[in-house]
Amino acid sequence: MSDKLDIVTFGCRLNAYESEVIRARAIEDGLENAIVFNTCAVTGEAVRQARQAIRKARRERPDAKLIVTGCAAQIDPAAFAGMAEVDLVLGNAEKSAAGAYAATAPEGRVRVNDIMSVRETAGHLIDGLKDRARAYVEVQNGCDHRCTFCIIPYGRGNSRSVPAGVVVEQISRLVDRGFNEVVLTGVDLTSWGADLPGEPRLGDLVRRILKLTTVPRLRISSIDSIEADPALIEAIATEPRLMPHLHLSLQAGDDLILKRMKRRHLRDDAIRFCAEVKASRPEMVFGADIIAGFPTETEAMFQQSLDLVGDCGLTFLHVFPYSPRKGTPAARMPQVPGPEIRERAARLRALGAAALGRHLGTQVGRVQRVLTEGARLGRTEGFAEVAFAADQPEGAILEVRISGHDGSRLLA
Repeated sequence: MSDKLDIVTFGCRLNAYESEVIRARAIEDGLENAIVFNTCAVTGEAVRQARQAIRKARRERPDAKLIVTGCAAQIDPAAFAGMAEVDLVLGNAEKSAAGAYAATAPEGRVRVNDIMSVRETAGHLIDGLKDRARAYVEVQNGCDHRCTFCIIPYGRGNSRSVPAGVVVEQISRLVDRGFNEVVLTGVDLTSWGADLPGEPRLGDLVRRILKLTTVPRLRISSIDSIEADPALIEAIATEPRLMPHLHLSLQAGDDLILKRMKRRHLRDDAIRFCAEVKASRPEMVFGADIIAGFPTETEAMFQQSLDLVGDCGLTFLHVFPYSPRKGTPAARMPQVPGPEIRERAARLRALGAAALGRHLGTQVGRVQRVLTEGARLGRTEGFAEVAFAADQPEGAILEVRISGHDGSRLLA
C-alpha cells in the first residue's frame, strides 16, 4: 500500500470496474492518504475478509483515512460504522457520486441511502484503467430476481440499464485510448434493457456495439443462459469479434435444488443451451458458477452437479462452497454439514481442473490470437491463460503457436 490513495477490491468483476471509477472520483475530489475498501457481500466469508483487511490496514497505516463502501457496506452499514478503524461508510449509490470523497462532503460518518430507490445507472466514463489489457464497461446494475441464497439485490438494488448510446460512446473512447478488448459487465447482464424505452435486449446492445465501434474484441461476462435472447444467440454464432467464451450462472445440476434456489432454469435448459451454442459456434468455451452443498443437497443431487460439467462441456469452473448468508431464505433451510460441503467443493474443483486440462490439451499445436495481459501472460479468444517464454508488449493482440500446457495454462 502506498502513502497516498489505495483502493482495495473484493468480489466480482463489476466491483473491479467500479473500483476504477472510485479511484478516478477520489482523485478528482483530492483524496489523499486514504484507503477505500470496495466490499463484497456474496458470502459471510467475504464480509469477514473485508473486516480483517480493514483492521490490518489500520495497524499498517495508522494515519490514513479508511473508507468502506460496496455491497457489504450497503447492506449492513452499522457493522462497519461500529468498527473503530473506519472513518467513513459510503453506500453503493454514493461511492461514485461527485464530491463523495471531498473534504467539503456532507457531514456524517455514514452516508448510505435506500438502494431500492435508485432508478438509474450512470455510464461512468473513465479515461483509463490500471489494467491496460482490457476494459470493463458496466452496462447494467442491480437485480430483480430473488434467488434464495443471494443477498446481492439488497446491496445493488433493482435492475437498471445504461442506455445503448452511452455504452457505445464509452467503448469508442476506450478503443481510441488503445484498449483491444472490452468486457460488458453487470449484476444480471441478460436483464439489460428491460427498463429502457422499447425494452431492447442484450443481443440488441451487442449488435449495436459491434456495428458502431471498431473494438477488436468484445467479451460478455457472466450471463443467465435461460434469458439469452435470439439476437444474442445470433451474434454469438455469427460475430467473430464477439469472443467465443461464455460464463454461465448455473449454480447446480439438480432440478429440485434449482427450484429451492429459485433459479429460472432447469437442468435440461442448461444442457440444451450449451449444445445449441456449441453447434452454431464449435470453438465456444463455457465456464460456470456452481455451488457445492446447498441446503438439503443429498449426495445424489450433488452427483447431478458433477455430471453437469460433462453434460454441458464446461471448462472453467467457479466453485462456491455454500455458506449461509444471514437474511436469505436459504440460511433458514436444513444445512449440509460443513465437512461435507468442503469435500464436495474439492471434488468439483478437481473435476474442473481435469476438464480444463483436457481443453488445454486440444489447443497444443494450434495458432491462437492472444491478448497480452502483462509481460509474459495473455488470454486466448476462448479465455485460456497463456504464458510466454519472453516479454511481450502489454495490451497487444498477437498470433502465437501453442507449444504445450502445464495443466492450468497454455505455453507459447
